[in-house]
Amino acid sequence: MNGTQRQAAPRAAAESSVAPKPTLWEEVIDIARTVGIAVGITLFVRFFLIQPFNIPSGSMKPTLQVGDFILVDKIDYGYSKASLIYPFTRLPLEGRLFGDTPVRGEIVVFKNAADRNRDYIKRVVGVPGDKIQVISGVLHINDQRVQRELIRGQEPDCARVDPAARLYRETLPEGGPTYIVQECHGDFTARDNFGPVIVPEGRYFMMGDNRDNSQDSRTFDVGGINPDTGHLEPHFVPLDQMVGKATRVVMSIDGEQAALWQPWRWPLAIRYGRIFSSVN
Repeated sequence: MNGTQRQAAPRAAAESSVAPKPTLWEEVIDIARTVGIAVGITLFVRFFLIQPFNIPSGSMKPTLQVGDFILVDKIDYGYSKASLIYPFTRLPLEGRLFGDTPVRGEIVVFKNAADRNRDYIKRVVGVPGDKIQVISGVLHINDQRVQRELIRGQEPDCARVDPAARLYRETLPEGGPTYIVQECHGDFTARDNFGPVIVPEGRYFMMGDNRDNSQDSRTFDVGGINPDTGHLEPHFVPLDQMVGKATRVVMSIDGEQAALWQPWRWPLAIRYGRIFSSVN
């Protein structure tokens, strides 16, 4: 074998070892596989671990603000059809798998039985067996007035409309958490004088921290006001309608500070002090 032949042999071997260029169809399949894996991981995390939510209303002020983006832990309470996304929430599935039960003071995302494709977020104030009553705006649990202290020197944003608006520091019984609630319209609405009611087994009583502007267990039952008694019918939330527990604010944007067509003002709209703050 001459020198030229000896040089050509390894070059031919190297050329033969080069992988053939994939066809267009093979590239499409590879991209689809990558996208499918990414979507599968995203759905797994969203359904079973953590789900992001945006706060669209002020019913949980001042704890949660309009424009907050929060993370909801879906592990704590286990899984039911409420863990799914619409339209899968319409599936005829019953019960709940795994998980613990909510305790007083936790902030929970849940579905309303009358509107399964809509999410609500409120605070648990009554657990099974609790006697719940609101007297002149003050929450009572098991015939005990919940500890509440007026916060002086501070006002809620609704004080611009109603000078009677106040902020209170409220502490739930039996070692429950302390948090701030706001009242915007005094103590004269149906929400301010409610009950007493007993929370049934497997159900929970919810209230918003914005006590006068919250559609919660005091108000949003399908029946509304009972024509026989003239009283509001309570809406107790079943465990299998719970999506998960709110844990943390990851971003907060004040939409009044900047419009979509004003990108130069976007940095001013971010509530930097709320980023990665815990929800309690």
